[in-house]
Amino acid sequence: MTRFVIVTGTSTDVGKTIVTAALAATTPGRVLVVKPVQTGVMTGDPGDADLVARLTGVDVMTFTELDEPLAPDTAARRAGVAIPPVAEHAAQVREVAADYDVVVVEGAGGLLVRLDTDGGTLLDLAADLGDTHPVEVVVVCSAGLGTLNHAELTVGALRARGLEPAGLVIGSWPPDPGLAEDCNRDDLPRVTGVPLLGVLPAGSGALDPDRFRAAAAGWWLPRP
Repeated sequence: MTRFVIVTGTSTDVGKTIVTAALAATTPGRVLVVKPVQTGVMTGDPGDADLVARLTGVDVMTFTELDEPLAPDTAARRAGVAIPPVAEHAAQVREVAADYDVVVVEGAGGLLVRLDTDGGTLLDLAADLGDTHPVEVVVVCSAGLGTLNHAELTVGALRARGLEPAGLVIGSWPPDPGLAEDCNRDDLPRVTGVPLLGVLPAGSGALDPDRFRAAAAGWWLPRP
């Protein structure tokens, strides 16, 4: 049966897309990466799925695209467009999953960011997929101050829905970490009760694809 890996973050800009790419590059079998909702397409920058495809070469899909770089429900309301509810996205993920061993689903922003105008979130999507398939949730965290609180809140929200996170990943580790970063690296698994799965160096997404794929295996920590 296809396994789903849900990648969420404790906030925006914590490195979810690069962690998604690293997972896709190091996961054996047939891998698909899905971005249910992509906002900010009017900026002309490549979307998250495009970046993953460039770095890894795996198959990618984006279901819904919205122009403004805002939360999906806000962007949809401002554009005056209807976007699919989370339940539809879950059904579409199941449909495309048939040809793959692993489907990595990258959220938008944090766990409770609304992906539709009905209030549906990535948490709802993960719970829906978990009704029929094995689901692992990976939480991407920042390294600096504030990350302990954000990580505990995210983990708590997952557990409240019966989803135990598979682990945490620090999405962007600075080249010269300070006291806060060093302490947080030790404290994140202690305060959440969730293992630290990996630490990605800052700037990893700027590597060329060959170097990215070669380096990615070294960013994961041994499982406890």
